[in-house]
Amino acid sequence: MFDLRPVGYVIGLLVAALGLTMLPPMLVDIAEGRDHWRNFAESALLTVLTGGLIALACQNGTREGLSIQQTFILTTGVWLALPMFGALPFMLGETDARPVDAFFEAMSGLTTTGATVLTGLDTMPKGLLLWRGILQWLGGIGIIVVAMVFLPELRVGGMQIFRSESFDTMGKILPRATEIASQISVIYVALTALCLLTYMGLGMETFDATVHALTTISTGGFSTRDASFAAFSGPLEYVAAVFMVLAALPFVRYVQMVNGHRTALLKDRQVYGFLLVIAVLIGFTTVVLLAVFPHHWEKSFREAVFNITSIITGTGYASADYMGWGNLLITLFFFTGLIGGCAGSTACSVKIFRYQILLASIRAQLRKTRSPSGMFVPRYAGRKIDDDVLNSVMSFFVFFMVTLGLVSVGLAMTGLDFITSVSGAASALANIGPGLGDTIGPAGNFSELNDGAKWLLSGAMLIGRLELLAVYAMLTVAFWRA
Repeated sequence: MFDLRPVGYVIGLLVAALGLTMLPPMLVDIAEGRDHWRNFAESALLTVLTGGLIALACQNGTREGLSIQQTFILTTGVWLALPMFGALPFMLGETDARPVDAFFEAMSGLTTTGATVLTGLDTMPKGLLLWRGILQWLGGIGIIVVAMVFLPELRVGGMQIFRSESFDTMGKILPRATEIASQISVIYVALTALCLLTYMGLGMETFDATVHALTTISTGGFSTRDASFAAFSGPLEYVAAVFMVLAALPFVRYVQMVNGHRTALLKDRQVYGFLLVIAVLIGFTTVVLLAVFPHHWEKSFREAVFNITSIITGTGYASADYMGWGNLLITLFFFTGLIGGCAGSTACSVKIFRYQILLASIRAQLRKTRSPSGMFVPRYAGRKIDDDVLNSVMSFFVFFMVTLGLVSVGLAMTGLDFITSVSGAASALANIGPGLGDTIGPAGNFSELNDGAKWLLSGAMLIGRLELLAVYAMLTVAFWRA
């Protein structure tokens, strides 16, 4: 049995750090004159003490490197432990949420899914609204570090293709993670501040602008209003779309640009593919909307820009109830959510690079079919795609579709209808946010679902956020025998 103390030490420190982030919402509630601040104080004290004790208990087992098994456990363990403690303010707070609802909300926040079981956001204590935003903001920066540091080393879903670009971390994951995280954090904070100032400059109130800046840059989608972004129509939708796109681009390129490689972002094939897909989808959606709602070209274009960007990046904001846009666009939105942004960003879902690798493989196979004696090698960004990368990507697609099917069947077994089951499974697994239908569509939320469905969806959020295989590998007997 391998040593779990290094894993416990890191998890303990992160839990304690999470407890400290409960202090700003507490101060907001104090400034607002609401007794709700006491709930944050209790939650913070319990979280900091528990995390600190775990870290102290495991401190004598710390070392510089982590084994592959320890890295798998750490990656999954963090995303299990933090939602448990992140749920405390919802259970102790004014929402008086049950454990299943509180855990669902916290998991949705930290995985930046954006699905919610809470209603009455317009009158909810500002501390809780800020806490939801903080959870997503922390989840956004966390998943960037995981994608850049851990997943390439774990060879999850083809992420090893970015190993050389994500810095050499094998055998020294913890110190390199700190270095990478510090560089990324500066850029992440700068983008958040710029988004905040832009929102405020266009008339959004300071508190609303703060929370939405946190959830825009994290591509999380939690809002301060029940109506989501429909409460802030107009130019703000364009601004939000721009920042959602910026957050869905690979942050390692931003780091390289800051370090002197000015054209790093422009040379990334992911970026070209991602922007091209968005442009095509926006153009198509605008044309269809103009056919359905003629004489409203600016509104059609604006709603197409905002909602397509929100869905493809996995942010999950909604500025309109697109369930009334017709079956064609509803179907388009479903599949758009399964595309995702760039690897190494806050965006979720399948990711654009996997589709590019899949298309490169298909292209090579078709050429091989036409010329059996020829040698055709699939390439990505001018480089040969290694067999282990190709096999990993193919495995990811298979696991994704199988998991989507199993979660859909599981939800149906809890009594949900077909549309709610399939779209809910896709929403959770791809960390999109809203699903389809009257219940969990853009005009609804997940509060009406039964407890079994909520637990299942919470698990799907975790699995999807960690690229499936990072979790599934731990379910094998061979993993624990190593």
